[in-house]
Amino acid sequence: MSIRHGLLALLEHGPRYGSQLRTEFESRTGSTWPLNVGQVYTTLSRLERDGMIAQDGEDGAGHALYAITDSGRAELRSWFENPVDRTSPARDELAIKLAMAVGAPGVDIRDVIQSQRRHTVKAMQDYTRLKAQALAAVERNGARERDDVAWLLVLEQLIFQTEAEARWLDHCEARLIRLSAAAAAAPEAAPSPPPPTPPHDTAPARAASKAPGR
Repeated sequence: MSIRHGLLALLEHGPRYGSQLRTEFESRTGSTWPLNVGQVYTTLSRLERDGMIAQDGEDGAGHALYAITDSGRAELRSWFENPVDRTSPARDELAIKLAMAVGAPGVDIRDVIQSQRRHTVKAMQDYTRLKAQALAAVERNGARERDDVAWLLVLEQLIFQTEAEARWLDHCEARLIRLSAAAAAAPEAAPSPPPPTPPHDTAPARAASKAPGR
């Protein structure tokens, strides 16, 4: 998740202070990826170091305000215009768990899959319920309420993601069943036959029987 670019996008609407940015970020994403103030100010410090934002005085309550610079706008435009890079996919804990469960002593990978499937289906149901609420908010407030629209888009991404995860878990279970059946049906390897015994060499005996005096 690019907190860096998310904060730049919010600052493009005007100067903000740290706590305000955290609140607006969480409102826009429905608190799906909560931030703490320390995380926000660490990111702001790095953006300022890189010349993408600059301090812009204080508000009436004495909060230090930050404003986006031309360099920050160029970085933000580049982020919007270029696709998210998939050449180095983010680590997926579930995929790693199943990979490590294969052959792990005392672990039934099908139990792991079934437990995760129950959790995934429950999450899908929760997201679907929240989507209905978000849709109602959009219809009530109109598409001009960008936080409602943004939250709806995030929820729909989460729903598609959990649906794909559920299908993948079904696929993993079916794959394991097929592999187990194939292993059970395979004939047991026959023991290797013993090496052939070399024939006895009778030539010396025949030669002895023909020797003189016999």
